[in-house]
Amino acid sequence: MYNFALAFVICAAAYLIGDAVSNWTKAWVPSVFVTAVVMLIGYWTVIPATVVSDSVLIPFGSSIGIYLLITHMGTVISLKQLAAQWKTIVVCLAGLAGMCALCLLAMAIGLLKREYVIAGLPPLTGGIVAATTMQTAAMERGLEAAALFAIAMYCVQGFAGYPLTALCLQLEGKKLLGKFRAGEASVLSEKNAIDEVNGKLVTEEAPKKKLIPAMSAKWNTPVMILGKLAIVAWLATQCAKIPFGTFKLSGAVWALILGIIFTTIGFLDENSLNKANSYGIIMFALMMYVFDGLKTATPAMLGSIILPMLLLIIFGVGGMAICVWVAAKLLKVDYPLALATALTALYGFPPNAIITENTCTALSENAEEKEYLMGEMFAPMIVGGFTTVTITSVIVAGIFAGLL
Repeated sequence: MYNFALAFVICAAAYLIGDAVSNWTKAWVPSVFVTAVVMLIGYWTVIPATVVSDSVLIPFGSSIGIYLLITHMGTVISLKQLAAQWKTIVVCLAGLAGMCALCLLAMAIGLLKREYVIAGLPPLTGGIVAATTMQTAAMERGLEAAALFAIAMYCVQGFAGYPLTALCLQLEGKKLLGKFRAGEASVLSEKNAIDEVNGKLVTEEAPKKKLIPAMSAKWNTPVMILGKLAIVAWLATQCAKIPFGTFKLSGAVWALILGIIFTTIGFLDENSLNKANSYGIIMFALMMYVFDGLKTATPAMLGSIILPMLLLIIFGVGGMAICVWVAAKLLKVDYPLALATALTALYGFPPNAIITENTCTALSENAEEKEYLMGEMFAPMIVGGFTTVTITSVIVAGIFAGLL
């Protein structure tokens, strides 16, 4: 009875259980954590260790799938909005620098093993792409424990990020409401909408002409959109061969950079994978590739990484908090909101949007107050997610992959 179709059903069921729990808890319990637990228990009991391979989601998810997704990330980044939120970007970069610095210091003085810091730090600074990059690099070098550490870090980091972010937003929201109720502030005139799939802020503005004119809808089919993404992804694999002295940039970094460039000139469609109705299946394949790495995990192996994982999170968040405080003082921005934007590195979108809106709803007494809070806090939180998860973590993973 067991074949490729049933294997696919098993993978889908585990994934959907994670989504259901996340929706039920309003993202306080991460879907990736739940799915990881389901897969792990399944591997120890009734799920075949080859289930992901049997479903044929591998090698698609671990090869062209990840490159299509990273290139797609470049098609959803708004350079104009990033420029408008430059203080948020500086704060987030300072926070990530502090996170890396304190963790590397802990490694240097012997508090953390080198392979755990190198494998776990990129996922701590971002999301699925960073985790996949480090998992693959570790497996290629035969470092099974390090590969598992990268996956585990990705799955549990949100538990540190969610409550800390909620606390920061609560403090910031109460301060802002105090000004609003005292008549010292008003609702922003500019309204920002949200792309519910990618967290992209959408503003009303006239479309700009690009170097390459838009292709007619008749020819710009889903396969054409995917083909253009694949061309850019292929270019990224070739650019990855370019040496910079003794160092080479990862193909993942090149895919992100080229995705932004080719979207700016008009070759790639904005929000490409969603326009091609392919985002869901590619993300599903990539996630199952990540969870496939749990098949070799034993209870003893997991027990050996729990303490290093907690220490890495403590040092990472501590270093982030210190450097964000310094940056916030220099830029004269509120520390609670600054730290909240940097903490998006621990979970990204959509939890950053959900936590922000839930906080604004809980604190406000009427629609006008909620609109004011959303106008002040929502844009920085979304841009923070782009800065940390979508952009910087890919670059950090590309660098750290060569250090294993």
